[in-house]
Amino acid sequence: MKSRIDITSYSDACDLIQVLAESQTSSYMIAANVHVVMTGFWQSEYQKVINDAALVTPDGMPLVWVMRQLGSDRQSRVYGPDLMLAWCERAAEKDLSIYLYGGSEEILKKLTQKLSEQFPTLKIAGSHSPPFRPLTLEEEQQDCDRINASGASVIFVALGCPKQEQWMARQQGKINAVMIGVGAAFSFHSGEVKQSPRWMMQLGLEWFYRFCVEPRRLWRRYLINNPLFILLVSQQLLMHKFQREA
Repeated sequence: MKSRIDITSYSDACDLIQVLAESQTSSYMIAANVHVVMTGFWQSEYQKVINDAALVTPDGMPLVWVMRQLGSDRQSRVYGPDLMLAWCERAAEKDLSIYLYGGSEEILKKLTQKLSEQFPTLKIAGSHSPPFRPLTLEEEQQDCDRINASGASVIFVALGCPKQEQWMARQQGKINAVMIGVGAAFSFHSGEVKQSPRWMMQLGLEWFYRFCVEPRRLWRRYLINNPLFILLVSQQLLMHKFQREA
């Protein structure tokens, strides 16, 4: 099963979020990088979660480069943490509230303060730090009830891949809002974790920066998945070239 990545932009993504949020459509969106794509390659059930999303943005530069090679010449990166800020700006303008789900209590406290400073009119309907373990069905339902009661239009979910995407897929139809998986965005925007320099992001070297910061946690993800991704993409690009020539 192939992984779906949509042609989009920050503006287009926010337009779609707004339509779904205003109609209270239960849905979820994924910011996909190489790790997300390769997790789908290894796990067919997770691949279905990706392909069933309302929107899958190209979160990593390698995916952007591949999309350009396949014909989407003007495709730019739609990075989860930046999409979060873009939507917060739109939400403040349109009087639509957000909910923060994931991270630690300390991170949520700092994040709420920083978002309120950056977007003074932004409505933060609530936040919750779930325990770092699998939730029971009763606990998941309680979280859904809490989120629905808040009246939030958009839920930012920061549980990490693949947990956050699986969580959002399970809650589709239960939470009357748009859920957006944003990975490490809570840690970045709260100031708990430093983002890689923008020049490294543009060169597709964010993975190297994060690997240097957390080698023990990330070595398998990058040293196994990245070379295999390059191999699979090279095969796809060659097939695309031959098909065009034929």
